[in-house]
Amino acid sequence: MTAVAYLLDENVDLRLRRALKSLAGDLVVWCVGDPGAPALGMDDPTILRWCEDHAYILVTNNRASMPVHLGQHLASGRHVPGIFVLHASMSLGEIADELALIYEASELEDYADQLSYLPVSH
Repeated sequence: MTAVAYLLDENVDLRLRRALKSLAGDLVVWCVGDPGAPALGMDDPTILRWCEDHAYILVTNNRASMPVHLGQHLASGRHVPGIFVLHASMSLGEIADELALIYEASELEDYADQLSYLPVSH
């Protein structure tokens, strides 16, 4: 069993990392653009491959093209630990609470090859 780790897409508010760390200090949260993570401006297929290779769930607000990219990624025989797509109406605190709850109550394998829309608790 593997613990959940998150990669925040570049268009996600970076204050989310701090909010998550305040709720779950041992949670691993990286952001696109961090050293060792995909670079800013990297295309979605490359980010999905990075998430697969490094066992990170992608947190994104890309509701338009991410489902298409995931479908292509899976069709090519690849996998992802999971993708969480944020809803625009959620506050930073609501997002942090939701992701911290998922971290505390889940294993990485629970979201494999799935795209889940937040909030999942409603």
